[in-house]
Amino acid sequence: MESTRTDTPSLVYLTELTGMRLIGPRGTRIGRVREAAVFPREHPRRISRFLFGRARTRFSVRWDQVLGFDEQGIHLTSESFSPYYGDDYHLLLTKDLLDQQIIDVNGRKVVRVNDVALRVVGNGVSQLWVHEVGVGLQGAFRRLMEGLLPNATIRAIQERLPPNSIPWEACNIVEPDPQRRLRLLISLDSLEALHPADLADIVEDLGSEEREAVFEALAEEFAAETLEEVRPVVRSAILRSLDSERAADILEEMDPAEAATALAGLGETERAGIVEDMESEPAVEVAGMLGYEDDTAAGMMGARFLAQPADATCGEIVRRLRGRDSLLKRLTHVFLLDDGGRLVSTIPFGRLAVARPDAAALSLAYRKTVRVAMDARADEVVELFDKYNLYTLPVVDVQGRLQGAITADDVIATLSYDTERGL
Repeated sequence: MESTRTDTPSLVYLTELTGMRLIGPRGTRIGRVREAAVFPREHPRRISRFLFGRARTRFSVRWDQVLGFDEQGIHLTSESFSPYYGDDYHLLLTKDLLDQQIIDVNGRKVVRVNDVALRVVGNGVSQLWVHEVGVGLQGAFRRLMEGLLPNATIRAIQERLPPNSIPWEACNIVEPDPQRRLRLLISLDSLEALHPADLADIVEDLGSEEREAVFEALAEEFAAETLEEVRPVVRSAILRSLDSERAADILEEMDPAEAATALAGLGETERAGIVEDMESEPAVEVAGMLGYEDDTAAGMMGARFLAQPADATCGEIVRRLRGRDSLLKRLTHVFLLDDGGRLVSTIPFGRLAVARPDAAALSLAYRKTVRVAMDARADEVVELFDKYNLYTLPVVDVQGRLQGAITADDVIATLSYDTERGL
């Protein structure tokens, strides 16, 4: 086959491959290619089988029976073929890829496959390796014109269209069936390299089965971070689709308040089933948070915060905070409490970082700490954040004891949820 550019490897498009003649060693016309299969356990890119024949009577040509490719078709080294009965270990390019939604890891988006480009490799005996997938106008045009115009004419016209393709290594196939996902060696590890907010955007563009597949396969901590970023209506749908034990495992990795917010969109029976499958400590925390109204400070607050004795030194606080990475990466302040758990003051992390270890923590604290009561309405909370340019707002009970903290992210999430509901 001729290349689209002389300085790049020779390419064969799937829309050209299907329909190509299979030619035996004596020039015998054996049939036309109807499908191509990759066997990931054998090789992640190489076309392992070329299928020909009709749906009920298919035969396969192995990759090592191919001598080469030219304008006449695919030249074979033998005419010994085996019936093809279907194999869950094979990725069928036309059936499993064309028109399917896949994740473009580099572009951080969901795309639809219009065509697949295959690269001719090998010396002597030629092989076809999956090179990239076409997701733009060029691939759509090749699909539209397949069989209507000669391949050379299609290639000439397509050069006038903007190319849009994704390298095979940047494609992440979402296979809902976990057994088939394992057989095809499909891993979602590359998705965990994305920011949770980017993955949340991707998840929202997937179908329900694909969303479930993603959350079933992700590590629990990363699944929890992603679930927090998903829109409430989608978050509820995801939790309903998961087995209650899996949902419980993911929610255990979240702040109890975030977990309670996620559960709030479910029915009472659904919530109870998931909470019952959680470990006892997080289950108690989440159940307690479920009792608060959403539009109050208590309903907005997170139950995980950093609090230390008011008489501690800066060095003591820093030592106690080491190893608490899951909290430190999100929170910006340390709360100082008296012996009765009442809020005394607040210190930003930045002040602790530059202070002498023997300095009293209270000497670096804010002169006055803004706080809010548990029953304060959401609009009052938003007003306090706006007025004082807050990053975090402690929530106290009637005795002044610290119960939780509201972050700027919590406020943004509340405003976004209200916007989504049209409030």
